[in-house]
Amino acid sequence: MQLIENRAVSVSIITLATIAVFYVLVVGKAFLVPLAVAVMLWYVINALSRNYVRVIPWVKEKNWLTTTLSILSIGLFILFAVDMVQGNIEDVRSKVPEYSENFRELTNKMVERFNLTRVPNVTEMASGIKISPIVSSLVSSVGGIIGNVSLVLFYVLFMLLEQGTFTKKIKAIFPDQDRRRSIMSILSHAQEDIQTYLWIKTLTSSLTGIASYIVLLMVGVDFAGFWAFTIFLLNFIPTIGSIIATLFPAVLALIQFDTLFPFALVLIGVGAIQLLVGNVLEPKLMGNSLNVSPFVVMMSLTLWGSIWGIAGMFLSVPITVMLLIVFAHFERTRYIAILLSGDGSLKFTEDLPQLAPPEKSD
Repeated sequence: MQLIENRAVSVSIITLATIAVFYVLVVGKAFLVPLAVAVMLWYVINALSRNYVRVIPWVKEKNWLTTTLSILSIGLFILFAVDMVQGNIEDVRSKVPEYSENFRELTNKMVERFNLTRVPNVTEMASGIKISPIVSSLVSSVGGIIGNVSLVLFYVLFMLLEQGTFTKKIKAIFPDQDRRRSIMSILSHAQEDIQTYLWIKTLTSSLTGIASYIVLLMVGVDFAGFWAFTIFLLNFIPTIGSIIATLFPAVLALIQFDTLFPFALVLIGVGAIQLLVGNVLEPKLMGNSLNVSPFVVMMSLTLWGSIWGIAGMFLSVPITVMLLIVFAHFERTRYIAILLSGDGSLKFTEDLPQLAPPEKSD
C-alpha cells in the first residue's frame, strides 16, 4: 500500500512539474526564444572560432582574434540577411496587385476549363481567396524575426564575455571530480553534436539554395535571390521546411506566369534538389553523428512549433539533441535517451562516469 502511495505521489509530482515547465515555456516565450537563439548563435561563433584556428597558421588556439573574426562573419551574414529581406519587402508588396489579378485570371480559366460554373458558388469561392493578406502576413513574420536580432546579439555579447569564467564556475559548483567530469561531458558532447548538425545543415541548405536559385533564374521567377535565401532558411526546419520551401516558389511561379508550365518546372526542379540533398547527401554527411529517431524529430518539431512557433521549429533538433545527451548521463533517465535515439545505442556514455544523484549519508 505504501509503495502504491509513493508511486502515486511521484507521478503527481512529475505531472505537476511537466505542467509547470510547459506553462513557463509558453508564458516566457518573449524572453526564452531570443535566449535560445542566442545560445545557438553562441555555439556557432565558438565553432567558427575553432575553425579559424585551423585556417590561420600562426594561431595555435582559440583567442580574441578568432572570436572577433567569428563575430564579424556572423555579423556580415546577418547584415546580408536583413538587407536581402528589407530590399525585397517593398518590391514584393508592389507586385501584389499584379499577382492578385493573375490569380483571378487563373482561377477563372480553371473554372471554365473544368466546366465548374454549374457548381454553385465556385467562382465566388475562388474570387474570395485573397493574395494580399498572405503576402503581408509573410512579410510581417519575417520583419518580426528581424526585430529580435538586436536582443539576440545583446545576449550573445554577454555570453562571450562570461565564457572565460565558465570552467571555474563548474569547478566551484561540482568539487567532486567524477561529477564534474560528467557535467563537462554533457556540455562538450552537446556542443559537439549541435555544432555538427549546424555545420552540415548550413552546408546542405546552402547547396539547396544555390541550386534552387539557378532553377528559379532559368524559369524567370521574380525575386529569385530572395526565394533562394528563403529556401536556405526553411531547410533548417526538418521535413516540413523542405516541403514549404518547394511549394512557395512554385506557387509564386503559378501566380506570376498564369500558366502551369513554369509552375511544373519549379515544382519538379526544386523538389528534385530537395530530395537529392535531403535524402542522399545529408544522410551521408550526418551518418550516425546525431543518432536521433526521425519519429522523435517530427514529434519535437510539432511540440516546439506549437509552443514557440517558427523559432521553435528551427530549434527543435538542437533542443532534442541536448535533451538526449542530458538524459543519457543520468542512470534513472537513460531509458528515455534510448527511446529518443535512432538505434538504441548511446555512443558517448560508454567510458564516462554517470551523473547519478549523490548518496545520502546515514
